[in-house]
Amino acid sequence: MWALGDPVLTTYHDAEWGVPEHGDRRLFEFLVLEGAQAGLSWLTILKKRANYRKAFDGFDPKKVARYGTRDIRRLLGDSGVVRNRLKVTSAVRNANALLDVQHEFGSFDRYVWGFVRGAPLQNRWKSLSQIPAKTRESDAMSSELRRRGFSFVGSTICYAFMQAVGMVNDHVVTCFRHEGVRRPESSPRA
Repeated sequence: MWALGDPVLTTYHDAEWGVPEHGDRRLFEFLVLEGAQAGLSWLTILKKRANYRKAFDGFDPKKVARYGTRDIRRLLGDSGVVRNRLKVTSAVRNANALLDVQHEFGSFDRYVWGFVRGAPLQNRWKSLSQIPAKTRESDAMSSELRRRGFSFVGSTICYAFMQAVGMVNDHVVTCFRHEGVRRPESSPRA
């Protein structure tokens, strides 16, 4: 299992990964974190997650959308986040694009869950090697998000986002979480 070897990863896998998430703020958090993870390990991001929440005003997209030069400088000086100018400015850009999506669709939640027709895709992988890095759904999401002005939303990042927020169930069938995620009422967070 990919989450063995570190208690932070194991806790994330066992309690969160693949559990359907809703709510624009929560989805924005995962979008920012998945973009920040590009080229890095997910463990690095998870260890900085609490700092990200503080630095990015609890991932309130309305607040992040108003960030200016001073805020960008503050974030680039904060060792609790990935200090990459493109990734930091991407979070601000994505907050603005998310607000546009909210205006058009009523919520970012409704919009992104539309890529899987509102319900998690239930995969039945037998081994980790079968799990793809991207799919036609993540390709479509990536293309549409980029068209709407989002950045750091390549297909692989979109698929990782979809996995994280439970739009797809990519727990292998032998994983104890596969059924719990498939039937959310039996999951620890339900």
